[in-house]
Amino acid sequence: MKLTMASVACLLVVLFPVSTAWGGDSSQKEFRSTLEHSSLSALQHHLELIDQEIGRQATMSLRSGIGAIGYRSERSQDPDHSEWIQVRFAEQSEIDQVVLVPTIWRDGQAGFRADGFPIAFHLMVGDGNETQGSIVARFGPEDGFLPRLAPMVVDCPPGTKGSWVRLVATSLGPRLWDGRQDLQLSEIMVFSGEENIALHAEVDVSSTDRETPSIHKRFLVDGHLPYLMDAKYGEKSIAFVSPVSSEKRAQLVIDLESTQFIDRVHLHAVDTSDTAPQSTGTDFGVPRELVLIGSNHSDLAEAKTLCTIRVGSIYESGPIMMKRFEATACRYVAMIAEKPFIQSGDSSGRSQIGFAEIELFAHGRNVALHKPVTANFRHRRRGRSLEALTDGRNFYGDILPIREWLNQLGRRHQLEAMRPVVSAELRSRYASQTSQLRLARWLIASSVIIIGFLLVGTRYHRARQLAQVKERFAADLHDELGANLHSIGLLSDLARDAKQVPEELSDHLQRIRDLTEKTGIAMRHLVETREPTELYTDFKSDMQEAAERIAVNVDHEIEVVGDQYLNELGPSTRVGLLLFYKECLVNISRHAGATQLQTRLVGTNSEIELYVCDNGCGMAAAAGLRVAPPSLSRRARLLGATITVETPNAHGTSIRLRLRTRRFGIWKRRELL
Repeated sequence: MKLTMASVACLLVVLFPVSTAWGGDSSQKEFRSTLEHSSLSALQHHLELIDQEIGRQATMSLRSGIGAIGYRSERSQDPDHSEWIQVRFAEQSEIDQVVLVPTIWRDGQAGFRADGFPIAFHLMVGDGNETQGSIVARFGPEDGFLPRLAPMVVDCPPGTKGSWVRLVATSLGPRLWDGRQDLQLSEIMVFSGEENIALHAEVDVSSTDRETPSIHKRFLVDGHLPYLMDAKYGEKSIAFVSPVSSEKRAQLVIDLESTQFIDRVHLHAVDTSDTAPQSTGTDFGVPRELVLIGSNHSDLAEAKTLCTIRVGSIYESGPIMMKRFEATACRYVAMIAEKPFIQSGDSSGRSQIGFAEIELFAHGRNVALHKPVTANFRHRRRGRSLEALTDGRNFYGDILPIREWLNQLGRRHQLEAMRPVVSAELRSRYASQTSQLRLARWLIASSVIIIGFLLVGTRYHRARQLAQVKERFAADLHDELGANLHSIGLLSDLARDAKQVPEELSDHLQRIRDLTEKTGIAMRHLVETREPTELYTDFKSDMQEAAERIAVNVDHEIEVVGDQYLNELGPSTRVGLLLFYKECLVNISRHAGATQLQTRLVGTNSEIELYVCDNGCGMAAAAGLRVAPPSLSRRARLLGATITVETPNAHGTSIRLRLRTRRFGIWKRRELL
């Protein structure tokens, strides 16, 4: 079975328990494929979840100072050379999880990294003296568990039982010292529930490099880790430290307040300073020999020895010293310093004792938490009280169960390995989107330019068509109407030259002749397609002339106001206004039977208004209309104006034309086609 980091979906990966490989039965390639098929919003959400979960994991804090390194096999020049490590337990146990803690090396360029960690290996679990067991996990380079500093957490299948665990390295990793291949580990922990059954167990190895005070196979199961417990949450607590008179043995007694079956103790060493170099060793305040006894009596009567912890050298101490022993029922647990700690270089020779925390376990639970502690010596250091020994906190915050702590470190490594992959995929998506957006911009710009050319071309084509229509219309008008007008003029001349023509009729014939000449002039303007810039430049005189010519025998009263605004109108607008006025005169002359006509043209900064009123029979009575005649409505629509028709008191007609010349503060010059 491979590790279970996440099933398949990248959005669910943060919801799964700790693992170390890249995706359960999936490889890095499959994980990256899953990311590639995820949407951009899903990737962003996944990255947010990763950051949130990283913030909840314990911090990777490496210990410094002097201590045991762990185990190192013989070196080899062949990377495919096989090495193995086997841990034997006192009895068959159920195995939930195996934790492999790497040996850590400081690389001057890359920083800290695992040294000699196997590139490919498998884990076997067996029973008794059998040499063959069942493989519970197998890993290779495709699982992407290197490089790493964090412990590698391997979950075993449910129901796995055995009396030994063997790690078989089939591909060795290089050591940073000389590049040779070997197998190195700092610690192997095998958990059955919360119990590390590998603690101080028997260890066999395939080969051993030269043994030193800091390198030995026994250090694989001594419980000393290269990390400091930094839970990242919880209030910090200053460790208890006190000098002790050399005349008596220091003794600390914890009252569990009820009888408990104690089977394990964890002693958290005093937090050393973070200075470089450190001012004290990692074994500061730890007695050279410490005896734990348990009793159900406050005077420690009938006490039983639980265990003895000996620190022969600094290599036998660490941030957390763990010891298992036979479960014993007791309420009071006393720790007696048989051989005190005396700091090197202290000329006074006085001993000191101190711990950051003392944990006593019964059935995997710390029963000493927040329990009272007493001492047989006076402790006078301010801020370093006995309560700190059982408050469940160290200098960095809360103290976690060992298994949970290592799982969090493994989970942090997993998430920090995943994050760059998700970030790289997001950056790739952003770059792709930027490229697509740039392309879209170019396409939009090109489309706008093309549409602009099409609009201009269409407008030009329509203008040409209109010009051709105008030219044909002008030709037809000239050929047809010109001849008729000329004939009318000749007939008028002949009638006027005839004998016995009344004087009144002669005047009318002369007016017909003048009208045909003026009509011919206007027609020539249209035929020659001249811009009407010279037509209707004086509204009052032009309107007076039109009224005299069209509305004969009608009294005219014309008023023009605002010449400066009227002169700003375009030529086509002036022509449209006069044509509208002429059409009004034609309707009055044909239908109204009026004798009086009033015209008022008013120009302002924002609009032009034309009022035409008569005293005739009214539009409804004359033509059966209750709205403006179609000819007037059409001309008003061409002007972009509004028209209102009223018949006050059933006599006469009032026509009002309103033309807006300014909209939103902008002068509008509307030209007619």
